Amino acid sequence: MEDTATALWTGIAVISLIYFIKWKTDPLNSIPTVGGYSWPILSIFSAINFSLNSRRLLQEGYKKYYGSVFKVPLLEQWILIVSGPKMVEELRRRPDEELSFAEGVEDSMQIRHTFGPETDEDPYHVDIIREKLTRSIPAILPDVIDELNLAVPERIPAKSDEWLEVAVMPTLQQIIAQISSRVFVGPPLCRNQDYLNLAIAFTIDIIKDRTLVKLAPSFLKPLVGKLSNNVRRTLRQTIPHLKPIIDERWELMEKLGDDWTDKPNDMLQWVIDTSRTRKDNTYEAIARRILLVNFAAIHTSSNTISNVLYHLAERPEYMEPLREEIESIVREEGWTKNAMGRMWKLDSFLRESLRYNGIGLASLTRKALVDVTFPDGTFVPRGSIIMAAANATHHDDSVYADSEVFDPFRFSRMREADGEGTKHQFVNTSLDYIPFGHGKHACPGRFFAANELKSLLAYIILNYDLKLGGDGSRPQNIYWALNVIPAPNGKILFRKREAAV
Repeated sequence: MEDTATALWTGIAVISLIYFIKWKTDPLNSIPTVGGYSWPILSIFSAINFSLNSRRLLQEGYKKYYGSVFKVPLLEQWILIVSGPKMVEELRRRPDEELSFAEGVEDSMQIRHTFGPETDEDPYHVDIIREKLTRSIPAILPDVIDELNLAVPERIPAKSDEWLEVAVMPTLQQIIAQISSRVFVGPPLCRNQDYLNLAIAFTIDIIKDRTLVKLAPSFLKPLVGKLSNNVRRTLRQTIPHLKPIIDERWELMEKLGDDWTDKPNDMLQWVIDTSRTRKDNTYEAIARRILLVNFAAIHTSSNTISNVLYHLAERPEYMEPLREEIESIVREEGWTKNAMGRMWKLDSFLRESLRYNGIGLASLTRKALVDVTFPDGTFVPRGSIIMAAANATHHDDSVYADSEVFDPFRFSRMREADGEGTKHQFVNTSLDYIPFGHGKHACPGRFFAANELKSLLAYIILNYDLKLGGDGSRPQNIYWALNVIPAPNGKILFRKREAAV
């Protein structure tokens, strides 16, 4: 019995020593920690502390280690954070063979394990977004306008003689899902409530499944990915909605070929066309791409427009100058892409809200595929995840005057200066404006999203009055780890008004 106990304690001591030596020799130890201790066991408490106080701790690290690198603990791994324009430029300019965007996103989302490797190995849907969707905006914007004229009154059935309380996040998720689906799959499926619910659920399913996989050790990730069934279940439920449409389009393509003059101009058709040149040309393969595009559109756009409306309801005095701009331009141009481009104040409101709130607290995700040494001498070992301190950058008074103040027309004023007309548009990125990332890997869907969000916001401003209940202060964002979540239970009061155009 004593021999067994001795062997047990000896084994524990040996394993502890090996673990301690591994930790002690880890190159990440030379990078300063923000948010607690990096010691074994204690780092778990540091991760909890960081998750609860991430925004404040990232701002502290940004100020203390500006122009260099620090690390923060998540429950499953360490994240390296760079700050300052020179370090952001380092992330942008380094080739993917050194700092990989694709591998950084995969590490974050765990798509290979939860959804299968196909979309990761051949991400042609990203090329479709970057090229076909962006080029088609002038042609598809009338469809967006047509659909929001149906979706918004249905989801926000306010009357002119009374205020209607609306749950912001769930309502905007439904609206964004419907108007995006008009462009992605077309009518009538874009109005099918079961399909829209699946598109929205997929966003939540990805987050659930990736969380489980991220917490698992490397050798168990494939198994955990297969067992975490939320994403795959939603995929199976989505296929029956898409199958009859795909069958009909396959039949017409075979029958009419190049003579199909009224061929649909939507994401589903672009995916079908592209998939014919790929080996994986199945219902499931097509549905995978559509769901992933839905995820990108619904998640970021609904969060962005929720924050915008919270600001607008808190400060309704901004409604009038926005209405004046929208009405005058729509009278001249109609609801066109060119009209959206001329709405500088509307554009500025969106850009300022994204600066102030952000999509996440950090951006420009990269994974080191080789050992890298930055110009400041920081050694980054292979396998590390590196990001830029987006929120802290956007709240730096040396970059943005009075950065803690929400100034809706900040960027429209900047654009009035000589040579600044395009630099400060909503979609433009720079070393100090990085919610979309920066460089060749900046979000390819931001051009479509910008026009969709401008159209939706303009419609709401023309057709509704907004205000907040209670004391009139906006519901606060939730910050958890690197995530920014607009108040999920926040409500806004809407009242119908007659639009002048």
